[in-house]
Formats: sequence, C-alpha cells, structure tokens
Amino acid sequence: MTRSELIAQIKQKKSFLCVGLDTDLTKIPEHLLDEEDPIFTFNKAIIEATSDLCVAYKPNIAFYECYGLKGWESLQRTATILPKDCFSIADAKRGDIGNTSKMYAKAFFDPQVSGFDFDSITIAPYMGKDSVTPFFEFKDKWAIVLALTSNEGSADFQNIENAEGVQLFEQVLEKVNSWGSIENTMYVVGATRGEAFLKIREHAPDHFLLVPGVGAQGGSLSDVCQYGMNKDCGLLVNSTRNIIYASKGTDFAEQARIEAQKLQKEMQIELEKAGIC
Repeated sequence: MTRSELIAQIKQKKSFLCVGLDTDLTKIPEHLLDEEDPIFTFNKAIIEATSDLCVAYKPNIAFYECYGLKGWESLQRTATILPKDCFSIADAKRGDIGNTSKMYAKAFFDPQVSGFDFDSITIAPYMGKDSVTPFFEFKDKWAIVLALTSNEGSADFQNIENAEGVQLFEQVLEKVNSWGSIENTMYVVGATRGEAFLKIREHAPDHFLLVPGVGAQGGSLSDVCQYGMNKDCGLLVNSTRNIIYASKGTDFAEQARIEAQKLQKEMQIELEKAGIC
C-alpha cells in the first residue's frame, strides 16, 4: 500500500485505527479452543467484525512464533484474509546485520519465498543503516522504525542526551530520515508520551507514526491528535486489548466491533476538527 492509498483509506473510513492481533490462547474465549485452529478462527471473527472501522491490522509476530509451526500456520492463514484495503503490519521488531535483514525482508515481504506479503514491518534500528535499508528494496513496502516507545525501560537508552543535549531518539529520527522517505518509513511512538509528540514532529513533520498505547495502556487519543496529527493525519493509532478482548463470551466479535466503533467515532471527530475529512 502506498502513502496516497493509505491517506485515501483514512479519509474514506474516517478512521486511523489499527487493530492489533496479539492473539493469546490463554485470553481468547474458551469455546474457541475446541476449533482446529483457534487462533485463526478468533482472528477471522475479529477481522470480519472490524474491517470497515479500521485502516490497518497489526499481528504481533511473537504471539504466533511462540507456538512453533502451528503458530506460523495460523499467522499465514490470518495474513491471507487481511482486507486488501487495510494496511498490514508485521510487528516483528527485527534488526540485524545487512545480509540477515535481507532475509527478514524476504520472510515478510516476498510471497514467492515465504508466502507472506505484509505491507510493513517494525524494526529496531540499534544496529544501524544495514539493519534498516534492506527493507527499502521492496517496492511499496514500509519500515516502521522504533523511535520513542512507552514501555517501562524506554528511558534507559532513548532519552540519553549527547553533548549538545540532543536525545538518542532524536538522533535516530534524523539518521533514519536520511535513509528513507515519507513514502517508505514510519516511526513507532508510544501514546503515553503526550507532549513528546511535539519533539517528534520537529524531526519528522510529514511521516506517519504508528502509535500504540491508547486504551489499556492509558494513552489519550485527544493528546495524540493534539500534538501528533499533521495535515494528512499522519497517525495510525493501535488498539489491541480493549478491542479484541472486549468479551470472553460467544459475543466476543460483536463486543470487539462496539469498542472499535467507539474509537472510530472519536477519530472521525478529530479528523473533522482538523479538516481532513
């Protein structure tokens, strides 16, 4: 999916919602555990219930690869039913030397090699240029680079300042900007960072940001929009637990839709306020 196609979907659906598919067998409704592939059955129901309300889906790869071959099969089956009008994110947080990164890129971007054809992948940039740029070799694919996250240990490295007082996450933004463009690069920024989005936008005014942390993690959608939205929206706000685990009963898909619709309505208000749709 290209940048212009993504923006068109945001305007059409009046939404910048990304639904996380972090499917945990210990949290899905018990009645699904009798299915041959409970993860896929759960994902399929969630996707069918929410696809008109969101513009992206983000399977967290760890929740699949932990189950070995069966998990990979569930992921592949899920990938094949992701709607074509939704941006797909392989949340794999890969990052390695160049020749290994090329293999990771093929694993998630090359259907002739792996069977997977995701639009994007999350990347940890700690190993530098050769850990990121191999993903740019695939046309209309995206590298979503970790920039400023909201986990407890994020400050251990991300907020370290150099002699000029520039924090590490700012240096990451500037460096990665020189490798990619707004057409193939996004950044992960945690929703709980609030006014830190102002600093992010100083370095990446036009890039899309993938924003986890709204909902269960306490992030505020209004704050994210106030400080992080740009003229094209420039945001993909991810929600996982509040949506996919809204119910543990047989009505889990219906309840997921209700929660997704609540967020979509809030997003529509923000988009209209910004004059985007």
